[in-house]
Amino acid sequence: MARDDDFAFLMESVASDSSKRAARRLRRGEVTEGTIVQITSDSVFVDVGGTSEARIDRAEVLDRSGELTVKVGDRVRATVTDGRPGQLTLALAIGRDGAVDVGALEAARAAGATVEGVVTQAIKGGLEIGIGELRAFCPASQVDVGYVADLGTFVGQTVQVRVVEVRDGGRSVVVSRRAEVEARRQDQQRAILERLAPGAEVEGTVHSTNRHGAVIDLGGIEGFVHISELAHHRIGTAEDAVSVGDAVRARVLAVEESPKGVRVRLSIKALLDAPPRPAAPAPDEVLKGVISRHSTFGVFVETPSGEGLVPARDLGLPPGADHKRAYPIGREVEVVVVQRDAQNGKLRFSVSGVADVQERRNFREFAAVERPATRSGGMGSLGDLLRAKLDLPAPAVEPAAPVGPARSPDADGGVSPAPAGRSGVERRRKRS
Repeated sequence: MARDDDFAFLMESVASDSSKRAARRLRRGEVTEGTIVQITSDSVFVDVGGTSEARIDRAEVLDRSGELTVKVGDRVRATVTDGRPGQLTLALAIGRDGAVDVGALEAARAAGATVEGVVTQAIKGGLEIGIGELRAFCPASQVDVGYVADLGTFVGQTVQVRVVEVRDGGRSVVVSRRAEVEARRQDQQRAILERLAPGAEVEGTVHSTNRHGAVIDLGGIEGFVHISELAHHRIGTAEDAVSVGDAVRARVLAVEESPKGVRVRLSIKALLDAPPRPAAPAPDEVLKGVISRHSTFGVFVETPSGEGLVPARDLGLPPGADHKRAYPIGREVEVVVVQRDAQNGKLRFSVSGVADVQERRNFREFAAVERPATRSGGMGSLGDLLRAKLDLPAPAVEPAAPVGPARSPDADGGVSPAPAGRSGVERRRKRS
């Protein structure tokens, strides 16, 4: 029984929805949105929530080369040009077929619909735009989102505008191209935001750069790449990695909404292959490098093992010295590694520590030298140690004097004892 009740409730809901759809009538000049369900050789059919689909002329969705600008499943925003049941017709822009009157402009103003016209001339303070047989004025401040230096570039162009004011029976019509540009941009932003999510890959164009990073135009919405996300290696400015106008691919890091708008944070380096990390230097290894850049708290040195920071306290300068002047960019220096971050590989160097490393190295080399043993088996004299260190030859050894009383030759050619006399000790005692 419960199942029968559920079925009855379902049928009642469907009938209610159908009656609501049938009761919904679109009026001429009303702006509506719908989903494209079919594209034929001459028409585009859109589901706008009624009992039958609305029709748009296929020519309205073709670009200058004759290619379609939409596909099945796309959402479109259009103006009702014929609201009769069974003949529901939409137009992406009123005035495209040339058939427009004051009543249509009034309806377009009330509904915020798009109106199409041709710029006939640039006049003082703005543009004159032909909309069918009517003439409209677009003030210079309403031509584009930004300032336009030369309004003459728009003459002859077909433009889409929004009606701001209709007076004197259509003799005074004021329109705004800027309002239409902003509305289209908001539509594009909504469409883009629907597919933007952390981790998604997007394509865009570098719009501008600043000291913090680069602004990327994603085709209706802007994203920002921080300077640390432009490349795997350290860069001084955003221009070291990208230039205005470059086509780039990036990964979405976050989409943040605020009262000021939507902020999309991107990363370019996330899609770049990371270079192999240089091998870690050996302990007490002295590296040769070049000063690559300055900071308020030290200098950065580029070495074969990577770039690292030398804090001002490790530069060996007297207190108050200007480290930027003492170590200009491009100067060659020797450094030793003080610290290496195990996670990101960042290095911290020292210039003053080079002397300590060299002293320890000299001591180790000195201690490793094999020294000649002395008669007593000790380490030997200081002279022996220096000769061993400097690899000098040993001094010549004179023959030792004979032990015992001196002898002198006699007449027979022999040797007789020397005449007795006082010894050196006895003579010194006598003098004292």
